[in-house]
Amino acid sequence: MRLNPTNLARHELIGLDVQVESNSEPGIVGLRGRIVDETRNTFLLETERKVLRIPKKNASLTFTLPDGQRARVAGSVLISQPENRISKRMQRTRWKL
Repeated sequence: MRLNPTNLARHELIGLDVQVESNSEPGIVGLRGRIVDETRNTFLLETERKVLRIPKKNASLTFTLPDGQRARVAGSVLISQPENRISKRMQRTRWKL
């Protein structure tokens, strides 16, 4: 299955570029970087200056896919251990841009 905006949640996210569009913590809104690690509830985001832990809950994230497409995803859709999220059956990711 090829990575595209509709199946983003079922793929490996480490290595993708992401921007935080909204979050319950206003200080991280607008951050951009590359995902370098993922846990059940957070992403480890490498920015130009440092590596930050970003919570998935209450976040809206815009991912840039390798082919240049962009997809906005609610972080709550991504809450799960990565290995479980990739293999479980789930709704298609809602996206717009």
